[in-house]
Amino acid sequence: MREGEWKKWFEYWREEMWQWLDDLGVERSHVHEAEIPEGERAHYSRRTIDFEYEYPFGRKELYGLAYRTDFDLKNHFKDAPYRDPDTGEEFWPHIIEPTWGVDRSVLVVLLDSYREQDLDGKKRVYLKLPPKLAPYQVAVFPLLANKPQLVEKAQEIYKALQVSSFRFQVSWDARGNIGKRYYAQDEIGTPWCVTIDFQTLEDDTVTVRDRDTAAQIRKPVAELDAYFGEMIR
Repeated sequence: MREGEWKKWFEYWREEMWQWLDDLGVERSHVHEAEIPEGERAHYSRRTIDFEYEYPFGRKELYGLAYRTDFDLKNHFKDAPYRDPDTGEEFWPHIIEPTWGVDRSVLVVLLDSYREQDLDGKKRVYLKLPPKLAPYQVAVFPLLANKPQLVEKAQEIYKALQVSSFRFQVSWDARGNIGKRYYAQDEIGTPWCVTIDFQTLEDDTVTVRDRDTAAQIRKPVAELDAYFGEMIR
């Protein structure tokens, strides 16, 4: 970019970084912009912002955004490295540098998603992950693993969701009792659980349980694909 455009592009990348945090499901109130004063910035930076997160161990830097002027290219090239294809003008492009870290992003997502709740006298732990970030979007259970007709129907629904046009990641779980299965899926952040029970064999509906509220509703099997697809958007 040209020097005179730096404020526009700095603001553009500032908003992009906030949007990225929104996409990760991080609460905006947990993140703060820290304007770095001139005496503390790198000598080549005209403006730097740190995005600081409220970690359990204190407010620390998460990301950074810096306007590095033309320092980088001038120190790597002898001649102006860019020629405008329309005007033929040669100039030193100026650089806006947004910085992300994968490890820090993963840590912040886990910290911001972690929840504890007392539910029916029991402690429930769940990860309130955005559905697109969850390891699985849907888990499918037969109510009873020792009833072949329930297992067969549950397997049919499980396989159908796996090949959905929405490309759901689907988990199969038939271990232990239904309550333990729900809690196990809560802990890894699965947004919805689908339980196939004896009513399913009668009217082709299933129980859909929501991770965040633990509320349960009945949905026709034929509507599951569209329902989860809309919820994930």
